[in-house]
Amino acid sequence: MEKREFVRRRKRLMDMIDAGGIAIQPTAPERVRNRDVYFPHRPDSDFFYLTGFPEPEAIAVMVPDRPQGEFLLFCRERDELAETWHGRRAGLDGACELYGADDAFPISDLDDILPGLLENKERIYYTMGRYPDFDQRLVGWITQVTDMGRAGVHAPDQFVSLGHLLHESRLYKSHQEIKAMRRSAAIAADAHRRAMAVCRPGMYEYQIEAELVHTFMQKGARSPAYPSIVGGGANSCILHYVENQDQLKDGDLLLIDAGAEYDCYASDITRTFPVNGHFSKEQAAVYEVVLEAQLAAIAAVQPGNTWNMPHEAAVEVITRGLVDLGIMKGRAAKLIRDEAYRPYYMHKTGHWLGMDVHDVGDYKVHDDWRTFEPGMVTTVEPGIYLSQTIKGLPKRWWNIGIRIEDDVLVTKTGHEVLSANAPKLIDDIESLMNQERAA
Repeated sequence: MEKREFVRRRKRLMDMIDAGGIAIQPTAPERVRNRDVYFPHRPDSDFFYLTGFPEPEAIAVMVPDRPQGEFLLFCRERDELAETWHGRRAGLDGACELYGADDAFPISDLDDILPGLLENKERIYYTMGRYPDFDQRLVGWITQVTDMGRAGVHAPDQFVSLGHLLHESRLYKSHQEIKAMRRSAAIAADAHRRAMAVCRPGMYEYQIEAELVHTFMQKGARSPAYPSIVGGGANSCILHYVENQDQLKDGDLLLIDAGAEYDCYASDITRTFPVNGHFSKEQAAVYEVVLEAQLAAIAAVQPGNTWNMPHEAAVEVITRGLVDLGIMKGRAAKLIRDEAYRPYYMHKTGHWLGMDVHDVGDYKVHDDWRTFEPGMVTTVEPGIYLSQTIKGLPKRWWNIGIRIEDDVLVTKTGHEVLSANAPKLIDDIESLMNQERAA
C-alpha cells in the first residue's frame, strides 16, 4: 500500500474530528499462544488502516492543528540486543521516515506525554471496550487532567466512538484497497484450484489445508485470512468446522471455505466439490440449486439495491429448489414467509469484506437496509446443508453440505466478481479434477 494512501486516510479523519478533538488508536497487543510462545503479531485493523505500521506496542494519536505535527506515533525504540533476538524495529526515526509520523515518542513515555495532549481538548475519539487494559489507562489519564482544574486546565468531557468514523470510511474501498483485494482473491482462487487438483479419496482434510496454505504463501500471502474450513462428508454440514482432521471418503463432498490475507486485506471463497472428481446425481441436483441461488444473489449486487436483496433472491431460489427436489413440501411463498427453509439454510447470504473477513460497516441505516454503493465489497455465499440429523430426511440426501461463496465488488455500473477464477460450474470442476487425475 502506498504511503500517500495512509496520508489521505488520516487527513479525512482529522477533517472530521477538527481542532477540538483528539483521536487515539492503539494496535493489537501481542497474544500468548502457550507459555512463552506468542502468536505471530497482526496489527489492529483500524490502527493499520491509519498508519500502515506493522509492529506491536504502538499507539497512534491524531491531534488536528497541533503546531508540532498532527500525527504522533508511540512505538518501541531501536534496541540492538532485542533486535538480535526478535527482529528489526523501525524505531522513532523509522516511524517518521517510513510511516509518515510527524512526531514519534518511545512507547515507554506514553504515561508522561499523553495526558498533556489531552489538556483543553473537548472530545476524545476512541473506541471503548476493545482493549480493556488500555481503557483503564485512558480513564486514568483523563482523571489526571481533570485534577488540574484549579490550574485552569480542563479535561475532555465527551467520548466519541472512533470506530464509527473509521468503519464508515473503511466500508468504501479506494483504488489501492481494491487492487490489494483483487490480489488476495486471485491468490485464494489459485489455492482452491490447487485443492481441487490434488484431492483424492483417502487423503486427510489437513493435507488439503496444507495445499491451501502452501499456495497462499508461495504467492505472497503470508497467512490465511481466517482458519480454513476443510470439511468432508458430514463435516460439510458444520458451518464453522475447523478441526480438519478426518479422512476423505470416496463418494463424499468436500466443502472448503478459505481465503488469503494479502497486505492486511482478506479474501473469502467457498467451493464444494466431490472427493472423487464426479458429482453423484443427488449431489449435482443440490449443487445446481445452490449455484442458481448464488447467481441470482450476485445479480442483485447492484448500486441502488439494498443489502438484503441478494439474501432474499437466494432464499427464494433455495426454497423453490428444495420443494422441487421433494425435500420440502408446501407452497414456496408460504415456506419462505414461515422461514421453513432454515433447517437447511440457516445463515445470511453474505457480509462485508475488507481488512477483516467479517468486515466493519453497518448493514442498516436508520433501521433500513443499507443501499449498495460503488466501492463496497461483499461476499455472496448461499448454501444448503442436508445433515443426517434432520428428522425425516431420506438417506440419499444425507450429508450433502454445499456452499458457494465469491467476493463481489460493487461498481458504478454493476459488480465485479473478484474471485471469478475459482471454478464453480460442475463441468469446470469435474474437468479440472479429472485432468489432474489423467496427468
